[in-house]
Amino acid sequence: MKKATLLFLAVSIAGSALAQANWSLDKGHSKIGFTVTHHMISEVDGYFRTFTAKLTSSKDDFSDAVFELTAESNTINTENEMRDKDLRGPGFFDVEKFPTLIFKSTSFKKIDGNKYLLVGALTIKGVTKSITMNVILNGPEPHPRTKKPAIGIKATCKINRKDFGVGADLPEAMVGNEVELRVTGEFNKD
Repeated sequence: MKKATLLFLAVSIAGSALAQANWSLDKGHSKIGFTVTHHMISEVDGYFRTFTAKLTSSKDDFSDAVFELTAESNTINTENEMRDKDLRGPGFFDVEKFPTLIFKSTSFKKIDGNKYLLVGALTIKGVTKSITMNVILNGPEPHPRTKKPAIGIKATCKINRKDFGVGADLPEAMVGNEVELRVTGEFNKD
């Protein structure tokens, strides 16, 4: 009886692993960016040059989708080398101690049409907080070259940089506390 139960469990686990679809990131059509207010009058945009992301889902409606994303903090780019050097330092991202920013989703829920809510854990500088992102998911559509299914996503949310210890000593009058995150990505089914 025990052998039959173990065999059934092993087959079930193997079957669900086989049913899991993996989606690969098309980096040429993807970006992890942010916008923050500067001196309460203008905005500064930035992004991370080096990152990875993957999507797994066993359901066609993506209701069990899991998104995982990792960005290398030392690749931050705001198109200003002096500012980027400061951002890599201990007062901001402290890239020597904390080389990566990590996001892993905990739920992905369809709201209406192609609009979803993505909830997950974001880790910056060793601090992990739950965030909720608004997502627009387009597709799946056949990729023009490979003919395999492809999707496009745009995920946005706002976080408080001080919640993660980023620029904790910098007053809001210089750099806004609220940071808008914007992640765009194209994923191709493996």
